[in-house]
Parts: sequence; C-alpha cells; structure tokens
Amino acid sequence: MSSEIQNIKWSKEYETGVEEIDEQHHILVNTLNEANHILSNDYSLTNLQTITKDLLSYALYHFEEEEELMHEYHYREEFAEDYQEHMKQHRYFSTKVVEIRDSLKAGNLIGKDELISFLLNWLLNHIDKTDKKLGKFLQTKM
Repeated sequence: MSSEIQNIKWSKEYETGVEEIDEQHHILVNTLNEANHILSNDYSLTNLQTITKDLLSYALYHFEEEEELMHEYHYREEFAEDYQEHMKQHRYFSTKVVEIRDSLKAGNLIGKDELISFLLNWLLNHIDKTDKKLGKFLQTKM
C-alpha cells in the first residue's frame, strides 16, 4: 500500500557541515516528501512525469554545485578515490532518473513505493556515505 513509505523528517544527522550543501539536501528531502504526498493522493502518469522531471532538474543543479565545490577546493587532487566514487554516484542517480523519466514518457507506470523508496534510500545513503566525507573536507578548506 502507498502508506508504507513514510516521509523523512530532516534532522542534524543528515547534515554535512556545509550550509550550501545542507540547504540543497533539505530541499531534495522536502521534494521527495512532497512527491510521496502527491502520489499518495493522486497516483497518475502526469504526476509521475512532473515529479521525475522536477526532481531530475534540481538534482542536476545540486550535483553541479557540489562538483563546483570539489573543483574549487581541489577535492579530486587530495582524495582522488573518493572523488571518483562521488562522481560515479552522481552519474548513476542521474542515469537512473532519466531511465525512469523515459519509461514514464513511453506510458509505463512505476510503483509509487518503489520510486519513492529508491529515491529516498539513494539520497540518504549518498549523504551518509559520500557527502559527509566531502563535507568534512570542505570544512577544512572554506
């Protein structure tokens, strides 16, 4: 049932220590919570398409902002392996959301719980495992 996916309440445990990144993560979490609410009330192809389009647009903006910070503060040079993994995760997420968007454009529905669960799990895991490393690094440079 749709009610199985609970909204995520923003907390300090999701913070990286970099205000700009944290604000954007908060927006992403709120966007996913709003998507969950909208789809719970009106699960339609139109809503799915709008949500994935908006989410992809904001996620790409956010990734670009993070990547600019990595470049500006030479994250790649100091932590090449972490940098490569970070970039790989951004590309994976973008590719996956584009695949979902294209499938929706073709008229194929995806389960709400499956979609929201994937998006929330990916984001929270990415913050915890990857963005927090970047945050620690940036706190020493900014």
